[in-house]
Formats: sequence, C-alpha cells, structure tokens
Amino acid sequence: MLLLMTRVRSDDKRSAILAAATQLIVAQGLSAPTMRIAKEAGIPNGSLFTYFPTKADLFNQLYLELKSEMAVAAIEGVQESEFSREKFFKVWRNWTQWAVSFPDKRKALSQLNVSDAITPETRAAAHKAMRPLGALMEDCRAAGPMSKVPMGFVALLLNSAADATMDFMSQEPKHARKHCMDGFDAVWRMMM
Repeated sequence: MLLLMTRVRSDDKRSAILAAATQLIVAQGLSAPTMRIAKEAGIPNGSLFTYFPTKADLFNQLYLELKSEMAVAAIEGVQESEFSREKFFKVWRNWTQWAVSFPDKRKALSQLNVSDAITPETRAAAHKAMRPLGALMEDCRAAGPMSKVPMGFVALLLNSAADATMDFMSQEPKHARKHCMDGFDAVWRMMM
C-alpha cells in the first residue's frame, strides 16, 4: 500500500512568505529570487512552492492581498451614506495613513502594479475588492466638473495626488496631518 503524504499548509508560513516577498521586492525589485524569499520566511525553498506553485502565483496573491488590505483600511469606519466631503475625507485619511504606516507594502504594491506578471484575472479581482472606493470616486466625479472626464483618468489623477501626499507625510512626519489635509484640499478642489 502506497501512502501519499501531503504537506499541511500553515497560515503562519503563508503569511511569512508574503511578508518576506514584500520586503525583498522593496529591497531587490521583482527579480528577488524565490530561494531568498523562502530563506527570509524561514522555510525550505521547496516549501514555498507548496503555497505558491510559481513566482508569478506568489506575486499575484501578494498583489491581491495588498490591494484588498488597502481597500479595507481605506473604508474602515466609513458609514454607508450619501456622498459628502466628510466621507471622502475619512477615506482619504484612512488611505494615506495605511500607506504611511506600511511603507514597504506601499512600495511593493507600486512595483507589482506595473508588473506584467500580474494577470488580468488578478487585476479584476483587485478591482472588485476596491469596488467601494471606486463607487465613492465615481460619486465624487459625477457630482463635479470632472463628470465628463473618463474615470480611468480621474483615478490616475487621484492616485498621483495621493502618492505625492503620502510621500510628504512620510518625509515629514511632524507635518503629516497638515500634508494629509493639504493633499485632500487639492483633490477636493479638483473634483468639486
């Protein structure tokens, strides 16, 4: 009788792999070797492939998890209600705070976002996870002078303003609150 042993997956090991991948993407870019990721995660190289069959699978899962985490953080404590400046500011504040609190996740996400390894299916799943943010952005766009501007263009403008705001918040932590508000005011004037 042949007994097949299957490897039991551990959530802790999976999390360690994703954390190590995040750190190494920041340090070495998307060319970070899986052997190094496994080593940093404290597991044998072959074990990494128990969790993620390929490096591309690892990157796709990391991308999806980071996007989902960012979206959940952005809408935390925001009530379902009609669009308002206060609601939009809460999302803005939560989003920028997440990025400043997790700079490596933000940097890794930036690199993954432009990677050809991220599949259209993963991008679609991430878009779905970000749907509440997209709906809020659409409400804001529709209510102001950008109503006839393509949503993709508006999203790029908002992301650029957010990146600049997050950079200044990170570089000058003593003035982070002011930079957050200044960035928001600029976006609000652009949108409304």
